[in-house]
Amino acid sequence: MAKKYVSTKEYKELGPVAYRQWRAESHCKYLHGYALSFKFEFEADTLDARNWVVDYGSLGPLKDMLKEWFDHRLLVSEDDPMMHHFKFLESIKLAQLHILKKTGCEGIAEALYEYVNEVFLKEHGYADRVWCKRVEVREKEENMAYVTGEREDKQVLAQFDRVKE
Repeated sequence: MAKKYVSTKEYKELGPVAYRQWRAESHCKYLHGYALSFKFEFEADTLDARNWVVDYGSLGPLKDMLKEWFDHRLLVSEDDPMMHHFKFLESIKLAQLHILKKTGCEGIAEALYEYVNEVFLKEHGYADRVWCKRVEVREKEENMAYVTGEREDKQVLAQFDRVKE
């Protein structure tokens, strides 16, 4: 097995953010909030000219995006049956919505995993060499979820998509 280089970047307690799990039967069905923390694990087969996986300084736009999506935002699942109420709150300037496929740590981690690998790394010149292998989202010290994958998984899917076209 070939060696891999791994580098991590962590952003602690950005927010606050509020959301709910509308399908939950517990108190999680109500709006509640956290100052979310995020951890990204970048992987590469080779290092750059400076012997780095990623330049930590180049990740500033990632932090800016996290603030835009999760600082003083109300996260709403796209299939929430109360969506019209949340949109009303936004229309009267009582909330700033960010609509996701899924809310909760798992859904947020999945959305970030896709964004970083499909958009961010490409836009910042890393896509040919670097892969974001893992995205971790933490509500608080006790509650965390992550999404992980292999670069090869994405390459196989991309090839399959090209065949279908």
